[in-house]
Amino acid sequence: MEHSNQALLIIDMINNFQFDHGPILAKQAEDISHNIFALKKKLKTIAVPIIYVNDHYDLWQADYQKIADKCKNNLSEKIIHTIYPEDDEFFLIKPKHSAFFGTALNTLLYNLQIKEVIITGIAGNICVLFTANDAYMRGYQITIPADCIASNEEEDNMFALKMMKHTLKAKIVNSENI
Repeated sequence: MEHSNQALLIIDMINNFQFDHGPILAKQAEDISHNIFALKKKLKTIAVPIIYVNDHYDLWQADYQKIADKCKNNLSEKIIHTIYPEDDEFFLIKPKHSAFFGTALNTLLYNLQIKEVIITGIAGNICVLFTANDAYMRGYQITIPADCIASNEEEDNMFALKMMKHTLKAKIVNSENI
């Protein structure tokens, strides 16, 4: 199979939603999880690497099974089941908002010869936006499937999409068009 210069990033979808507005974000995350799964499935058929970058939940281990087990609750169980990483996918933990900060993501992308990142996940106005900013500063092309990101409030999500499009030169699309 031919090598792809794209990578799909899935940000913070393994989540416990135990914070202010967590139930609101969990509902939106459940909605987008199906779109992310469909996009992931489609991209895997053309050898696009799938890279999860997730909060560590004080485990400090890049072990998606342990993190998923710690995060499972009534708010997150359906989402985790839908979007659960597979053994042939990458999984990195992050200490802060950006998927690049304090992680091996840039090195991994370089080794995979990636030129374009497709960024999905939550929260659109925080972790997705900060990841897109850091990708832009590192010279990556950025694609944001608008139906694969969510924020606590719709207006915050729309503002993040606007910032990514105008400031970070991201291509904003529907996941079906990737």
